[in-house]
Amino acid sequence: MAWTPVVKRSVSGDVFEQIAEQVLGGELAVGSSLPSERQLAEALGVSRPAVREALQRLAAAGLVSVRQGEATTVLDYRRSSGLEVLPRLLLRGESIDPAVARSILEARLHNGPKIAELAARRVRREAARGGGTTPSAEAAPTPIAESAVDGELTLLHDSAERLVAESDPLTQQRIALEFWDHVLDLADSIAFRLMYSMLRAAYEPALAALAPIMSAEVGNGGAYRDLAAAIDAGEPELAAECARALLEPATTALIHALDGA
Repeated sequence: MAWTPVVKRSVSGDVFEQIAEQVLGGELAVGSSLPSERQLAEALGVSRPAVREALQRLAAAGLVSVRQGEATTVLDYRRSSGLEVLPRLLLRGESIDPAVARSILEARLHNGPKIAELAARRVRREAARGGGTTPSAEAAPTPIAESAVDGELTLLHDSAERLVAESDPLTQQRIALEFWDHVLDLADSIAFRLMYSMLRAAYEPALAALAPIMSAEVGNGGAYRDLAAAIDAGEPELAAECARALLEPATTALIHALDGA
């Protein structure tokens, strides 16, 4: 007998999704007021606690303003929300919003080289810290292989080699995402890490659709090898240059494709 997994549904989650979609889609104008909790509960056929929980989530996401004793007001998410709304903005139903996709690509091209530069700078610092002279003439310097970044560099090189060996464009994209995960680990920047997490969440649902255009980039295993080598060598300027050379062609092609859509 075949069993079908039971999908647990959250009533408040469904309310949140419906209102969020209307706010982000512009059906609910900025500055407009939502119906009262009671009215929403009646219109949606749910309980008032479910509506209240959904409104709290909407407020936490920066989509509405909830004030005790006052109407719930729709906010301008461009000014009040964070990167967590990007996935919702990119995919509207089954289609991709070209303007949002362009902004994600521009951020990717701008941030990638800087992240690579930071990763190489960290490797350089670790090498200098481990390779410097010590007060004892008999004490040997600590090689970079023994530093905290060694495991991260190994994973970085492994991802590059897997890209060289892989031929499936969709799998290559997934490995490329892992590669950049390792670059971010080496960069050790919480701000860039959180930004990347949101950009990745927006990008991943469109992997299959982007595969034909991204194949030239993720199939260029040699470029990933070069970038990994530049980071491993602790060469920030070279790492940034390699990252830009890797990212720019596909980014340009994607933006041209979006402009023609």
